[in-house]
Amino acid sequence: MIQLNEVKFGYTRNRFIYDGLSLTLPPGTIFGLLGPNGAGKSTLLRLMAGLLFPKQGTVRVNQHTPGNRKPAFLEDVFLLPEEFYVPPVSIRTFVKSNAPFYPRFGHTQFAGYLAEFGLPDTQKLSELSYGQKKKVLIGFGLATNTALLLLDEPTNGLDIPSKSQFRRLVAGAAHEHRTIIISTHQVRDLETLIDPIVILGEKPNGSIGVVLNASVESITDRLWFGLVPDLTGLPPILHSERVVVGYAVVTENRPDELTDYRSGRLDLERLYNAVQAHPARIQQLFSLETQPYAHS
Repeated sequence: MIQLNEVKFGYTRNRFIYDGLSLTLPPGTIFGLLGPNGAGKSTLLRLMAGLLFPKQGTVRVNQHTPGNRKPAFLEDVFLLPEEFYVPPVSIRTFVKSNAPFYPRFGHTQFAGYLAEFGLPDTQKLSELSYGQKKKVLIGFGLATNTALLLLDEPTNGLDIPSKSQFRRLVAGAAHEHRTIIISTHQVRDLETLIDPIVILGEKPNGSIGVVLNASVESITDRLWFGLVPDLTGLPPILHSERVVVGYAVVTENRPDELTDYRSGRLDLERLYNAVQAHPARIQQLFSLETQPYAHS
């Protein structure tokens, strides 16, 4: 269980990214963390990992306070940042040096990932492409078998086949005792993988809060994603965009008459746009007891 209660944090004295952020994430699922540029997604992951410390409020991961940096916590969390450095050593040496910090590290599991990636463990990390380096670190993170795995923009730098490979490997490494949080801008890369979905937005005071924290089932129960020939006669529209066959829309509920309408599955990009355009209404629909939000 991850719990943030009334967290206040900023990098400068006069501006806070978070000012009263509260969020609860139950264990055993793959969360998607979405938000606009500058919304502090990476900051939030670092607060959970104990690399940053709240000015006020509390952060708890299971029974631990991350900022205390206790060994029992550190051996059970792995953060893959968006920007990273790899030493000029072989993959084998890297694993030999770092795996001992994670008591449940699966050497056979990691070897399987390397085989999947087509990378020998004698290969020097510094000689790999950016995408290959990222694959090694993703595989290492999955093989740590930590209770909390934090991935910041993990599909950046991966080609299309590698993104499919990433989704399959992450889904295979997930289980009821592990929480995986993926921060991403590449929503279409991950919409079949992440559930529940957390979307951040800006409050009127300029700080960031949670606009949506809901399961895919809950989202599709309250919102309708579809294709329509025109915009007349629809329930309240939260987002619409012109497409070849008419309009792709997100509405507050399912239209009564479906003769000329085509239902679609959850579309994360359109959901995100709807949330950013109508944050206050989204809060009402999903009963989030938080402050009102400004329009983007």
